[in-house]
Order: sequence, then C-alpha cells, then structure tokens
Amino acid sequence: MHHFIDRRRNPKGKSLGNRQRFLRRTRHHIKDMVDKSVQKRSVKGDGTDDHSVGERVTIPVKGIREPRLTQSNTGGFRQRVFPGNKDFVVGDSFPRPKGAAGQGGREGADSGEGEDGFSFNLTREEYLQILFDGLELPDLIKKASVETETIATRRAGITTSGTPNNLNLVRTMRNSLGRRIALKRPSADDFAKLEQEIVDLEALNDPSAAQIRLLADLRHQFEALERKRRVVGYIDPLDLRFDTFTTEKVRNSKAVIFCLMDVSGSMQEREKDLAKRFFILLNLFLERAYEHSEVVFVRHTHHAQEVDEETFFYARETGGTIVSTALQEMRDIIDDRYPSDEWNIYGAQASDGENFGNDSVKCESLLTELLLPFCQYFAYVEIVPESEDRLLNDPGAGGDLWHSYRRVKQNFPNFEMLRVSEPAHIYPMFRKLFAKKVAGDTS
Repeated sequence: MHHFIDRRRNPKGKSLGNRQRFLRRTRHHIKDMVDKSVQKRSVKGDGTDDHSVGERVTIPVKGIREPRLTQSNTGGFRQRVFPGNKDFVVGDSFPRPKGAAGQGGREGADSGEGEDGFSFNLTREEYLQILFDGLELPDLIKKASVETETIATRRAGITTSGTPNNLNLVRTMRNSLGRRIALKRPSADDFAKLEQEIVDLEALNDPSAAQIRLLADLRHQFEALERKRRVVGYIDPLDLRFDTFTTEKVRNSKAVIFCLMDVSGSMQEREKDLAKRFFILLNLFLERAYEHSEVVFVRHTHHAQEVDEETFFYARETGGTIVSTALQEMRDIIDDRYPSDEWNIYGAQASDGENFGNDSVKCESLLTELLLPFCQYFAYVEIVPESEDRLLNDPGAGGDLWHSYRRVKQNFPNFEMLRVSEPAHIYPMFRKLFAKKVAGDTS
C-alpha cells in the first residue's frame, strides 16, 4: 500500500510547518532530553555553552519513523502470488506456520551495529517553550522600568505615498470600491447581460426592422461600456494607501535574581549541585518574561559576600552558619544598585536548614520587613539528606529555620518553600512553584 508524506518546503527553505509537526510528534522524546540538559548549563548563560543558542537534542531513531498503513499479516482475505514462485497458484492453500503471530524475533548477538540516534538543534525559543510548558510567573504585575537605548517602530497612520512593502491592501481596496461606485464603472454582470442580449438578436434568422435597430443600439451601448471601463480603472493611483511607521524608545522591563546559598562545611558538592540546578531553571524562566535580567550571587557562612558564579559554586569555605547575613547583604545590594521602583526583584535561597542560635528569628524579621514587601517572589529550597526522605512528606518537621520560614509563608503569598533530596526532585519542584493557577485556586 502506498503512503504519501508532504515534504514540500515553505518559502525560503525554512520548512517551518514540517518542523513544527515533527516537534509535536516527538515531543515526549525531546522533553526528556531537554529536562536532562539543565545540569550542564551555566546559571548566567554567558555564551560559553549552548545556553544562548538553544540545545542540541538526540532522540532514538525509532521515535521518528513516519506513520504508515499496512495490510495485516494475521487476517483478512488476499489473493497474491509472489515473484519467483513456482509451486503455488492463486487459489492454492497451505497450512499456516506454527506459533502465534507477532511472537517471532531474533536472539541477541554479542556483536553487530545498532541504529544511531537522530540529532538536531532546537532554537532557543523552542528549547525554553518545551522546558517551561505550562508554567507562569506567580505575580505578573510588572513594576515601572527606566528607559533604555532600545529603539522600536510603531504604526503612525496612513499616507498616500510609500514603498510597495508598506502597501495597506484593505484601505486601498476600500478606496477603489468607493471610486468605482461613485463613477458608475460597469460591472462584469452588466457586460454579461448586454452581451447575451446581443447574441440572442444575432441568432435570429429573419429579424424585423425594430430588432435590427435594437441590435445596433445594444452594440453602441456595449462599446460605450467598454470605453468607460477603460477610463475608470479597477485600481487607480489615487486609491493607493500606505502604512507609515515611526521610531521610538521602548521602556524595557528588568529583573534581578538574587541567588543565596549556604557554603559552610555542611554544604558539600551534592548540596551545591542541587542548588545550582534550581538556580539555572529560575534564571532561564525569568529571562523569558523580562527584556533584561541580571543575576547576583551571595554566599554565606557566618558572614556573607557577593561573588562571581565560579566562586559561588566551587570555592571552599569554613565557618559557622548565620543565614541572616545573606538576607542583609541582599537588602544592602538592593539599596545600592536595584531600586524596587525600577527593578522586578526575585530571590532564591538554598540551604541545608542549619542555622546558629536564634538567628532564624532574625531571618523571619528581615524577610517580612525588608525584603518580601519589595520582592515579586522569593523561593526557599531546603536540601535534606537522602536518608531523611520522611522530611519531604512532613512539613511540620524540621529545624528552627524551616519553622520560621513557615510562619513567613502564612503571611506572604509571594514566598514559597520546598524540600529536595535528589536531582530528580528539582524539576518537579520547580514546576510546582510556578504552575499556572486555575480559576478559583488560591493555593
């Protein structure tokens, strides 16, 4: 049976329609690979990796085979004689081979070649669309932003002169129609009706004198209509209308993301790796919502400091744990560089939950009085040991810092907190934080 596949390309060879159909059909394979690619990325995405261009994805060949219709080999009625057959003719019968259909196969071999995966590049927009499908910012109210040097164009009305690519077809055809009606330009129906009457009179074998005079008059009318139609054109230069555009400065929205992390002795490479995965997802997500975004890294032990990304994740520190120092450092940086009336401020904090003495009460005070009133959103991620999975399902259990933050969450809807213990928890947790709210859902 024949099967047909439309492989025609769109103009300029982009084949956009075929590409979109392919992405929809292989979406589950692509999404698995996109989810796994997060761990290889830099938080800022400064161009040293694929962050700025998209992602290269490899999926199994069996996942991209074209669908086709074939005849069943287990039933139905068919009459066929295969080429080279010398023993059977149409109508002969022979016993079916023993064994259930569909259960055949080959035994595995210890050598041989398999099929290579199919690799292709996702654009940046396709990558982010698949990664964050179904997510949204919890607070879409953007604050005002200062003007930047970005220049954009906007519509500035209609004019009677311009370039062909700016021709406004709707306005042009509207003017043409009004002019033709006003000047009574003959329509195609008028010509057809008059021409039919002429044909009918010419077909008479013995026309009368009155019919001959009528035929001459109709021919004269037909010639007059043709002259008028030539004079009153379908589209005249007077009808043409063009769109005009003007340039203007665009007020771009801006966001800053504060990544806060405990780097004391209890935070080992495992904990830092889990924190990095969450920070990467948050930065990628906010880049989609804002024209311009910046990332600030603040690490702390018993004191806090702003550092670069390399130092943030890989430099070793020793000392106690005082979480409030990081929150105070965040507040100081906001006052110095990121005024809340110009920037959309987001905070993300990662910790193992340990804190010194009564410092958790101070953290609660800093959040409720100095940070959350000015933040769009603040997320706290507590990384628990793999042996303490019970904490994942028991929000009431935890240390002083966890309980202090639970009191904060009760009063501020823009504050969220969750626990993770392994890499597989990061992406589901992130989707839970930013899932779209359905109507009537206040959770």
